[in-house]
Amino acid sequence: MMPLTLAAVGEENTIQRIAGKPEVKKHLENLGFVVGGDVKVLTAVGENVIVKVKEARIAISAEMAQKIYV
Repeated sequence: MMPLTLAAVGEENTIQRIAGKPEVKKHLENLGFVVGGDVKVLTAVGENVIVKVKEARIAISAEMAQKIYV
């Protein structure tokens, strides 16, 4: 298990765990990041990570990506 920031670009991963405070977990869940769901890193630009989750492209900060374990 590793944080999303270490996942290879273009590789499909399954979310294993989401860390952080309850409000952070809820925010990520609202964006589509749920345990057991698939996520794919499309690109990493500076401090942001662009991912594909549930057929949507979402940009999240590296800080948020560190809380998502795949």
